[in-house]
Order: sequence, then structure tokens, then C-alpha cells
Amino acid sequence: MRCVEVNRTMTMADESVVSDIVTKFLLNTCRLPPQLTRPIVESAWRCAELASIHPVDVAKVDFIPLITGSVAEFCIEPMLPNVSDIDLMFQLSTELAIPRGHPPPTQLPAEFSNYVQVYEIVDSHLPGYVYLMLCYLLKECTDDNKYSYCEYVNKTHALNCRYGSGQLIHGPAVVTDLRRVPPLLSVDAVHCARCLLWPSQAADWPTRHRNYDWPDSATVYRVVSDGCDVVPVAHRQCRQHEWMGKRQWRLSFSRAEIVLINSWIPVQQIVYHMLRFFMKTKRLIDSADNSERVVVSNYHIKTLMLWASELKPRSWWTEGLNVVRICVELLHTLSVWLTDTYCSHYFINNCNLVDSSFSVRTVATKLMSMDEAHLSTWFVHNYIRKCHQLCPFVQGLFYDANTVVKLKNVVSAIVKYRVNTSLLDLCEVVRDGKHCLSMVISEREQNV
Repeated sequence: MRCVEVNRTMTMADESVVSDIVTKFLLNTCRLPPQLTRPIVESAWRCAELASIHPVDVAKVDFIPLITGSVAEFCIEPMLPNVSDIDLMFQLSTELAIPRGHPPPTQLPAEFSNYVQVYEIVDSHLPGYVYLMLCYLLKECTDDNKYSYCEYVNKTHALNCRYGSGQLIHGPAVVTDLRRVPPLLSVDAVHCARCLLWPSQAADWPTRHRNYDWPDSATVYRVVSDGCDVVPVAHRQCRQHEWMGKRQWRLSFSRAEIVLINSWIPVQQIVYHMLRFFMKTKRLIDSADNSERVVVSNYHIKTLMLWASELKPRSWWTEGLNVVRICVELLHTLSVWLTDTYCSHYFINNCNLVDSSFSVRTVATKLMSMDEAHLSTWFVHNYIRKCHQLCPFVQGLFYDANTVVKLKNVVSAIVKYRVNTSLLDLCEVVRDGKHCLSMVISEREQNV
């Protein structure tokens, strides 16, 4: 306690210096690509596992996996993990979604099967939430590899709980047959229906005016070309409804988000990481129990960053670079959103991501009370201190850091340790990668 009290006194006297120390610490300890990381290796292994699974009731169906979430989004590797689990989406090779009114396709990518069921995406009364109606059956022609189709006479709505054999995690994520092998990261696998076309619900996004050319035209083209997905989860207000709760789906823009976030400059990735860390550590963000009292989620933080990337000039991020100042301003923006109970979806302009809740204003007040001095001190004691604990050769220095000079010495020692252990960390990741590869080969040989 003595160390904390002394350091708080120091921060009040030298808040701008401490804020600068925090910024330099983050810039110097967040590794940039092409550093291979353990989550990337584990994710690749999990994709291989998932791709080898076949539904027991349908022999000619493949699971087509996609790495999403933090593993796919982050291009930095901070000292404190920014990945808590592995998020995968998997589509079935026999399913496809298309916008309502759009003709069924005559050509499909190679991963699709010879027979494909086509679902039309039908709007619900809630923006961003839809229904899937089975309308067509595609059959690949052997002579020209194109697909012909027939229309179902009795069209039915797809259920959103077909592949969740019981347990739901974080909404649409389901427990899969992937083995849980400690200390490997847990896996959240989400079944999705693939849509190869950009959805009409987000038709305004590609052409809306952007003052600062982010994202640029090439990135917009790539995002739109990737289409979207539809995941099996009902809106919070509809989950208890007998009919809608079993048939409502949500549009997912995970593919678009990966492309956009990967285009960020390092400081934007660092800010995104620190905002998520702050909100989670302060317990202002949703937890694994998927509580009905959730106010703020990681998706709100992601939306906040996407809007800021588009609405702020590049100079706002880079001139007089100060990560703490940027975080404070963005937390204040989020506070305003919560106070107004309105957070506009980044892709769907009439979709509000904030539900009215008894605790909205409480969280908003806490966020608005943050200033640069407070947040700098908080990062020192809750982030840099934890990083210090990961460094066995610099243990003890932090507890004597009662002046700016001593704090700088601690930070320098941690940064030096981080640089010196970079090659060792990479060797450990390669070793783990070889282990995962041998497990995949062994499993495939057993299944042959």
C-alpha cells in the first residue's frame, strides 16, 4: 500500500510525464508482425481439427473454419495477453445465404459441396437481426461446374439451435468436439451461414462520405467483396419468445472487421487493446456468464474504435502521440453514448447497440470521471505493474518506484527484458507449433 500511495502523489505532480512514460512503454513492448504467436499457432491447429469433423448425420458435409476475434484482429503482441480464447466461425459446405430477392447463384467457390441449400435473408422488426428461409436447392452440373437450382414448394425458417447440442457460450458460440487440452486456450466455435454478397441492410456503408479517407477505396472494395455471415442468435428482447427465440439470426460482419482492424496503424491497435483491458479490469464489460445486466461489451469498444478511425484525422492519433490522452477522449465518447442510450452500429446505420439498463448511467459517470492523471496512474499500477511481475530478473524494482526517475528505470528494465527474450519466446512458439502439427498428423493417421 505504501508504494501505491507514494506513486499516486508522484503522478499528481508529474501527470504529463507519467502519461508519456506509459505511452513509450506500450510502444516499446507491443511487438509488431511478423512475430509468430502462440494464439496464432493454436488457432491454426484448432482450424485443422474443426475441418476434420463431419456431422454424423450427413456424410458429405464439410466444416469450413475461419479464425475470428482477437487472434485475427490484432497485429500487435503486448506483454499482457490480448487473447483470452480462440474464436472460430464455421460454415457448412452445404449451406449458403443470399439477400432476399436475389437470384440463386450459378457459380460457387470450390469449398462448397455438389448440393447446396440456399436460404434467403429476411429482415426482422429489429435492425441487424434476420430470419433465414430455405428457398432453393443448388445442384452442381458435371459438364460445366455450374449450378442449377430448383425451388422448394414448402419454404421453412431455419432454426438457430440446430448445431448447439446443449451448451451455448457467449451467445451464438457452441461447444464443439475440439479437445480441451490445458494450458491451451479455450475455443468458442460459432456456426454461421455464409453470404457471399454484401447485405442490403448495410447498403449505405460502402458509399457514405468519409472526410479522412479511412477506410480507403481499396479496403472498402475488399470488405464488400467478402460479403458477410449470419450467426444463430436472437435479440435479447426476443430470446424468450416461443417462435422468434428459436428462429432469429444476427448479421455478422466479422470478416469486414478483421480487414478494417488489420489496416490500423500500431497506435490504434494499442489503444484498442488498452481500452479493452481497462474496461475488463474495471469490470465495466460483459462477463462469461452472458448476464442480462450487461451494459458494455467488447463489441461496443470495437465499434467505438471503428467510428473513431473513420471520423478522426490521422494526425489526431499521431501528433504529440499520447496513448493515455487518446484513451481518455474515447472513454468520454463512450460515456456520452451510454448517457444518450444510443450507439450506432458501424455498418447498419439504423441499428442501436445500447439497450436501456438500470446501470447505464452509473457506467457512463465512471467513464466521464476519467482524466489523464487518473488513467495514467491506473495504467502504471494495473498494467505496467503486471508486466513487471512477468520479468523474473527485474523483480522488486517497482516497489521502490516512488519518483519519476525510478519509474523510468523500472520501465527501461522491463523493455530491455522484453527485447532480450524475444528470440526465446519465438523458439517456444515454434516448439509448440511442432507439437500441434504432430498431434494433427497423428489424429489424421488414426482416422484413416
